[in-house]
Amino acid sequence: MSEAAAATPGRLEPEDQARADFYALLARLFRGPPDAALLRAIAGAPPLAPSPSADGNDDVGAALAVAWNGLRSASATVDVDAARDEYQTLFIGVGRSEVSLYASHYVGPQSGRPLAEIRATLADLGLARRPAESEFEDHLALVLETMRMLVAGDAERPPAEISEQRRFFDRHVMPWTSKCCTAIEDSSVANYYRRVAQFSRCFVAIEEASFAIA
Repeated sequence: MSEAAAATPGRLEPEDQARADFYALLARLFRGPPDAALLRAIAGAPPLAPSPSADGNDDVGAALAVAWNGLRSASATVDVDAARDEYQTLFIGVGRSEVSLYASHYVGPQSGRPLAEIRATLADLGLARRPAESEFEDHLALVLETMRMLVAGDAERPPAEISEQRRFFDRHVMPWTSKCCTAIEDSSVANYYRRVAQFSRCFVAIEEASFAIA
């Protein structure tokens, strides 16, 4: 991760662009089921070659490559309707979902605390939930989208410094996303989203290792 990239509006180093792209993809997949165009794009994306993580852990880098290639393969074969039905059953359900995508389900004894904390953090960052957004701020898709914004910025704001990215990650991503991904992987309903969860968990592990030495 490059401090120079974070300090230069409008330009990202390739590593940071790849991070932003993965955050964007995962945010999209957890926001709603993939359509045919997205599945084709994932299936047609290049494979990841096994490489060590930033802390030199070959196992973590290899696991990320395997998980990504598994997601590519699953995207090439899954039926769009099946993916939609799986998302509905896993994350929405009738009355109760199989797996929660909210931090409040995994963090802290009071279910409202993670939501209040992330709202306060977003306010400090000058960010807020869009008026048309139906999900609460501690939804996994919104948390990942916030990380994408911090990594890449947009037309109105530059990328955040690495230290600011790390603070958000340590406070709002790392404490619960692996638990959520494990719950997805353990669900008997999960098929395509088992691959999404495996890649998400490995990606978060790579980010954690990178931030630890940044």
